Amino acid sequence: MGERIDETDEQILYHLSQEARHTSAPDIAEKVDVSAPTVRNRIRRLEEEGIIIGYPAHINYERADGLLTNMFMCSTAATDRQELAQRALEIPGVINVREIMSGKGNLRIKAVGTDTDDLTRIAQDITALGIEIDNEDLIHREYFRPYAQFGPRDQEPISPVTGVAGLAGDADVIEVIVKGGAPIVGTTLKEANEADLIPSDVLVVRIDRNDQAITPTGETAIEQGDFVTIHSRSGITEETLEAFTEGQR
Repeated sequence: MGERIDETDEQILYHLSQEARHTSAPDIAEKVDVSAPTVRNRIRRLEEEGIIIGYPAHINYERADGLLTNMFMCSTAATDRQELAQRALEIPGVINVREIMSGKGNLRIKAVGTDTDDLTRIAQDITALGIEIDNEDLIHREYFRPYAQFGPRDQEPISPVTGVAGLAGDADVIEVIVKGGAPIVGTTLKEANEADLIPSDVLVVRIDRNDQAITPTGETAIEQGDFVTIHSRSGITEETLEAFTEGQR
């Protein structure tokens, strides 16, 4: 059972997760409306209780030294998962290992390599431990933001839509979570095109559902909770987004 934290703790965690390196106790105190010593004492308690477990730097390895960052989706027996996760972390180049509470794909191993040959070496080291690699992908970009529910109570909730411009030339690429009650829920992509829910110049290029990546076809039906990647060279309108998100209101 998790430790009990109150609203002040939540807001301190929110501001720390935005950018801990540039956020001082007086800065947080001003935003949370408590004293700086109170903020310091609460941060110390949150650290002692294991709620704050560190302040890692988010590093762009490609920009730092032209390195490649890869994510390996792996599977292993649940009884061996913790031991193998710790052993995988000892492989040179592996920088993060996550245990996932599922059967298939229950280990996510993030690694940095100098080139594709180095990533192949890391993959071989992983399989040598008896870990099965189900899939792997080069990481293009990563995005981080604090947990909105811990943030200021007087602000509007953050939209579940995130945009990435320039990912494919002049194209717009939007990632959106499909909300319950949205017009597109339960329809196939072909039906959505025919009903003008998705314009002809807009493509659904990827669907992430229950830890699985789906390459969509015309017969793929959209479900509530799908994390959908949408692509268009002419821009994506609010009306198109509403087909995926209208049910949130």
